[in-house]
Amino acid sequence: MALDGITIAAVADELDQVLTGGRIAKIAQPENDELLLTVKTPQGQRRLYLSASASLPLIYLTEENKPSPMTAPGFCMLLRKHIGNGRITKISQPHLERIIRLDIEHLDEMGDLCQKRLIVEIMGKHSNIIFCDDKDMIIDSIKHVSSQMSSVREVLPGRDYFIPDTMSKKDPLDLSGTDFAEALKEKPVPVGKAFYTSFTGISPVAAEEVCALSGIESGIPAKDLSADELLHLYRQFSYYIEQVRCKSFQPVIYYDGNTPKEFSALPLSHFEHYRKEAFGSISKVLATYYATKNTQTRIRQKSTDLRHVVQTALERSRKKYDLQSRQIKDTQNRDKYKVYGELINTYGYNLEPGAKDLACLNYYTGEEVTIPLDNTKAPQENSQKYFAKYNKQKRTFEALSELIKETADDIEYLESISNALDIALSEADLLQIKEELMQSGYIRRKFSKKKVKLTSKPLHYISSDGYHMYVGKNNLQNDELTFSFANGNDWWFHAKKTPGSHVIVKSGGGELPDRTFEEAGRLAAYYSKKQGSSKVEIDYVEKKHVKKPNGAKPGFVVYYTNYSLVIDSDISKIRQAD
Repeated sequence: MALDGITIAAVADELDQVLTGGRIAKIAQPENDELLLTVKTPQGQRRLYLSASASLPLIYLTEENKPSPMTAPGFCMLLRKHIGNGRITKISQPHLERIIRLDIEHLDEMGDLCQKRLIVEIMGKHSNIIFCDDKDMIIDSIKHVSSQMSSVREVLPGRDYFIPDTMSKKDPLDLSGTDFAEALKEKPVPVGKAFYTSFTGISPVAAEEVCALSGIESGIPAKDLSADELLHLYRQFSYYIEQVRCKSFQPVIYYDGNTPKEFSALPLSHFEHYRKEAFGSISKVLATYYATKNTQTRIRQKSTDLRHVVQTALERSRKKYDLQSRQIKDTQNRDKYKVYGELINTYGYNLEPGAKDLACLNYYTGEEVTIPLDNTKAPQENSQKYFAKYNKQKRTFEALSELIKETADDIEYLESISNALDIALSEADLLQIKEELMQSGYIRRKFSKKKVKLTSKPLHYISSDGYHMYVGKNNLQNDELTFSFANGNDWWFHAKKTPGSHVIVKSGGGELPDRTFEEAGRLAAYYSKKQGSSKVEIDYVEKKHVKKPNGAKPGFVVYYTNYSLVIDSDISKIRQAD
């Protein structure tokens, strides 16, 4: 979720409670579009992070410090001059806009008390941090916006500050039922979109939540709503907004497995099927959510080269497989030529010289068949020609059958590495995958053939019944888990006929409860290429029945007896060990 007006309201409320009355002890500008304010409060020192980044604008309390440049930028120096050691008197949000205002009082050079205002606008690429005087005249801003850049509003020293009203949205905190109905009925768009395009501070996720609470499909046209439906929708909307008005915020992050799916300042009923983690602070939510997102983005960026290697090898193998499949298809009639040769030997004695074909009974099928002949050759020579053609195609078939199996195994193996890249969580995971690609010959090892030290560990979960479950994050870990870590009576799980992780459940020599089997199956489904599917077939068997063929690639195993279950890939309720 982008930082909508509701989330900003929660941030403003938290900052007002924590920072109001505090003195600004330090002002830093780590990046061109970032500020870090250190505020001394009666409860201790707090840091406020403000970012006007076009890609990720944010404002929240943080415990982390960031290094500053040796020479402070001009905007930072200006703030230090005016509000260094200033006292924060109020933190507020105008209406439900994505804007936070920090009112600050300080002593000027003459010792007189002055008022200033630091305004943080969280508006995507238009985000800005603007410094104004007590009459809302702009003193300076972290980004200057000239008339050439925007025809709506200039953000330059000496200009009056105002909030541009470009979409004529209505304030949800001051909205009558009539205004609500008129705003929606005017929109020739689905109800959900009508919400977030009509009212200030409402995001698509919040609009979807109001529709879910109302039991009204968000995709139906707003103009088709009846008067009763509009009234019902308005009441639900009012109940929802009342939580904002009363500042009854309940910060939460929803996880899809271990991946943060969404965050919100208020609970989202239409996200209840995801794992939910509640927080006591909206700042903690933002820090946790974006830190995790940033980590995943960084890991994905760092895995680009490995993905390119795997994808290139996959494309090559798939093209080879298609070519071999076409070639082997050309040999499917090989037995016909063998029969032709036998039939010519049987019936060719009564052929007339120069005959172009032989019509005879196929004693294998009881049907009449016409065999084309070379009229320049004797029957025996025609028979030998068909036998030679049969033998050639037979040899081709046998060779291709072996090659096509090897190619299919290569594709399956590369897809398993692709799956490992998808679930990699750290640079250590990527290092292990790179080592595997080197061992398999897909990447040339540089400098030395000495193996690097690998520190990546399997994922560890605990079932509802207290059993330890382990998930390999790549093929090297899969082999280690299955053939070194697991005991014979432990249970082994894997998604059927699809690339995925090995899952080991430590049985302790006892019998596993059905619920543990189901949870282990969900882990195998989630950490496979079928992640997100509602029905995934899982094979499971005691580890002692799982074997590794000689010379097999990492992660490849065989088993000849197993049980199966069909399960979904939702692991939101499975506890991950620390």
